[in-house]
Amino acid sequence: MRQFFGMSQSGDLKEAVQGLNNPQLIMLLSNSDQFEAHVKKLEELYPKVPSIGCIGMSYDTSVVEKGVGVIAFYDGISAAANVLEEVSTMPVKYIERLEQDVHKINPSRENTVCIDFCAGNDACVLTTIYSVLKNGNIPLVGGTGDAGKVSANGKVYQDAVAYALVKSEHGRVKAYKENIYHQMGNYRFIASKTDKANYLMGQLNGMPAKQVYQDILGISEREIQTQTFKNPFGKINGDETCIISIKEVSGNALTCFRQVNDSDVLIMLELGDYRQMVKDTIRMIKSDFSKISAVFSVNCLFRYLLFSENNYMEEYLQEMSALGSHTGLVGYGEHYYNQFVNQSMTCVVFE
Repeated sequence: MRQFFGMSQSGDLKEAVQGLNNPQLIMLLSNSDQFEAHVKKLEELYPKVPSIGCIGMSYDTSVVEKGVGVIAFYDGISAAANVLEEVSTMPVKYIERLEQDVHKINPSRENTVCIDFCAGNDACVLTTIYSVLKNGNIPLVGGTGDAGKVSANGKVYQDAVAYALVKSEHGRVKAYKENIYHQMGNYRFIASKTDKANYLMGQLNGMPAKQVYQDILGISEREIQTQTFKNPFGKINGDETCIISIKEVSGNALTCFRQVNDSDVLIMLELGDYRQMVKDTIRMIKSDFSKISAVFSVNCLFRYLLFSENNYMEEYLQEMSALGSHTGLVGYGEHYYNQFVNQSMTCVVFE
């Protein structure tokens, strides 16, 4: 298979799709002002081609911040795209759509991936989607877009998740997750007074969550939102650590980008040597694949901000391009199989 990336910093869709012929799947990454118009125009240009889209920044060797990016797969894949609606209340109501698409694609864990763009309630959405995908051990990679909107097959949806099942006809497919954080000290917290609907964390070990975070790190309240770049929380999930980013201070509580529940056991994380970790990820992928057709990744917005502040973002994209054709989305949360994580990178590699 092959991967196409086209972009326009000014949001000119025709410019972005110049040279794109016979795509078998299209992913649209647009800005909030032009999203609906781009979705409609894309369907006119490529009618009946499976497509998904969201509002967000895109990249290959550089980042498209406010324009439009188009990623397409062609020459050796089969794909199906659709949506699950009412994700805030009952996404399982639409699960038959995914079941039918899985049956149509006839996937295997060696050659198929599900890519999703979500409008919210990610943890519930992933549990729902993976109830189907786990039967074939099909990997999932995706992320959260902006403004609560996604698109599928030329139509815009709110309160939904758009997904694409992609089957490679000529090679293997494998998903990866990169975590650039490790445990800090021996801190261990029991969360309480949480508000699941609003992602609120009220207390840690019976003390106000805001005060606990400030006291450990010796920071002021106004520093909390940026300190999470270096010190997010982590939730142990088997052998995995799910990163939990802080969104903002809410009184004496902390609002997060990921749901925290009463009695969740959390740890404190600290930033590691991310430059070396990126090199390690690239080395691991190269050891798994002697030939790579494409890499599609989702990088967290906070990783983008962290890398940009440290003048590393362009270098990072150049390093990833050594794998071959590398494109992706800057998301507000990352998906990996049935996990919803923050401040991470997830990707799928096509042989």
